[in-house]
Amino acid sequence: MTTTRTARSGIRGRITALRDRRYGVRVRGRNRDRGQTAVEFLGMTPFIILIMLVLWECALIGYTFSLAGNAADVGARKGSGAEFAPGPACREGALKDLPDAWTEGVVVECRGGSRLYEATVELKVPVLVPGLFDLDTKIKGTAGSPREDQ
Repeated sequence: MTTTRTARSGIRGRITALRDRRYGVRVRGRNRDRGQTAVEFLGMTPFIILIMLVLWECALIGYTFSLAGNAADVGARKGSGAEFAPGPACREGALKDLPDAWTEGVVVECRGGSRLYEATVELKVPVLVPGLFDLDTKIKGTAGSPREDQ
């Protein structure tokens, strides 16, 4: 089998060239694959969207870690500096800056020792599409603050 090289079609087999001439097909270069990229893109679109949703959910998990740690830190500082009722001050401080999506299943535990006031905040990771699936993942943040002498 010999091949021929033409300026328009590149390297083509002699059999292909003869077949195209026999059936009267006038196919030139890139026109044979016209629309192929669009079909492939449409076929991959659901997978691309699924990957984007998974990446967004991973970002929500990371942000929940950050929020849990920050809420526990603020709660511990408020509880250690409160003159009266350190428990409610700790809980109020922990819930103060949380966005609405994370306040639904929040659990705040505040406890004071002799020298260190500790706060633990447990947040539930929200889902991007609530009706589709539920992760039921909880992230726990713990912080401590030295007690301030009154």
